[in-house]
Amino acid sequence: MTGDIFAKCSNPRKELYLDAVAAGYAPFFKEMASESGPTVVHNGRPVIMLGSNNYLGLTSDERVKKAGVDAVERFGSGVTGSRLMNGTLPLHRELEEALLDWLGGDDCLVFTTGYAVNLGVLSTLVGPDDEVFLDSSCHASLADGAKMASGSTAFFRHNSVDSLLKRMRAWRQQSEGGALVAVDTVYSMEGDMAPVRQIADICDEYGARLLVDEAHALGVLGPKGAGLAAETSIQPDLLMGTFSKSLASCGGFLIGPRSVLDWFRIACRPFLFTASGVPAALGAALAAVRIAVEEDWRREAVQARATQLRQGLLDLGFQAGGDPGSPIVPVHIGDDLQAALLWRSLLDHGVYVNCALAPAVSPKRALLRTSVMATHTERHIDDALDVFEVARSSLA
Repeated sequence: MTGDIFAKCSNPRKELYLDAVAAGYAPFFKEMASESGPTVVHNGRPVIMLGSNNYLGLTSDERVKKAGVDAVERFGSGVTGSRLMNGTLPLHRELEEALLDWLGGDDCLVFTTGYAVNLGVLSTLVGPDDEVFLDSSCHASLADGAKMASGSTAFFRHNSVDSLLKRMRAWRQQSEGGALVAVDTVYSMEGDMAPVRQIADICDEYGARLLVDEAHALGVLGPKGAGLAAETSIQPDLLMGTFSKSLASCGGFLIGPRSVLDWFRIACRPFLFTASGVPAALGAALAAVRIAVEEDWRREAVQARATQLRQGLLDLGFQAGGDPGSPIVPVHIGDDLQAALLWRSLLDHGVYVNCALAPAVSPKRALLRTSVMATHTERHIDDALDVFEVARSSLA
């Protein structure tokens, strides 16, 4: 009898997920019935939102919302075409220019999603004789982009400059091809930051190009929120970012040399063969960029609330992580079941967090991922800390 391609869809991992759904302990696909602010409505009641990437609190800003509405009124609900064909609007050009004014660089391309940026960069650049070097904790979009590339992939230990150096040295001894090092500047689960200065130095020494993914740093770190690369005064060869976090919308962008981006315009499949972002997303992102640059209080507030939350969790005896300045504060649990039980107890008591289990994190390294917004108040964080204490006690 021939095999059935659907057979792999029945497996222990799926059964465990369905059992968790049936028992009410699956921490995924929860419906939020209001905008993503410091609190959200879930199951008909308000809960403190500590699970959003809305770091600057701009998704509910009236200026951002109005810009999205105005874009729909002017350009309609969608563009029904790719950037290559009929899907490029004046908003794309304005947004690309605003990003260059903010972040510097030679040229900029706006993509429909941030995920597509990383898929496109790696699959377009890394050819048969080339190698891409990725941190073992890199975002899935980088790992998937490497799978799509025709070249080789080497993973180095998380944030280990020595591990990267060892792999780069071994590669150069046996290859004359090109190399790309691609790193997140702030890691989405751990909330820690890449040693980008040392990584840039290794790239210079071995003739590799450097891509930095500023998705979780943009708007929060660096001068005027320009990211970790700007904070550490390095000039990466390529810089990508997203609109789906601090910039209150959806989409992504790539900044780099014009000669490279001109090639992407005609060769990057994730850019060429997908519909352009909808006008509302472009209009909202453009307004958010302008606000993010000007309103420094948002950066100060998000970092203050993250510090308050991290220290409060440590004082309660939780194993809280994340580097200073990061808006992400992971609470390390270890055991998947214990993480899911605490997640559920927190939600029952009025706080929503993200529960990260394998394969999002390494096995036996489950964590609760919390993150803060500039629009959280000190009272929001104090109330959330009270809930953490109560939720833990309820499981004892």
